[in-house]
Amino acid sequence: MSYKLKNSFTRRSDEITQKYFDLLDKHLTDIIEGRALEMMELNQIASELFISHKHLSDTIQATKGHHPCYFYDLKIVEQAKNMLLNTDYSIAKIARTLTYDPSNFSKFFKKFSGATPGEFRKSSIKK
Repeated sequence: MSYKLKNSFTRRSDEITQKYFDLLDKHLTDIIEGRALEMMELNQIASELFISHKHLSDTIQATKGHHPCYFYDLKIVEQAKNMLLNTDYSIAKIARTLTYDPSNFSKFFKKFSGATPGEFRKSSIKK
């Protein structure tokens, strides 16, 4: 592959990756502020970016080393942590706001943060 072609491919991959993360941030803000009621699926995100689901998955995997869903989940946990620290919302309300069933949310949160939402909130308050 020529340098020019490889450089063009790299720039496009970086552009897709940046647009993916920008779209995730916007979508999660829309979820939290009530402008969107359901989490987008990966194929919907790819469609918004005018690329195929496979191309999106391959590009994010190549540029970031993980599947796009991994980063989607991390962004959700990041938002949950922010809400746990900066609001007095119940864990159930945070889960519902982020479109999760409260009974599954603690398990999901713990998988990524190593603590349940309640443990995270308590340990952060003590600091």
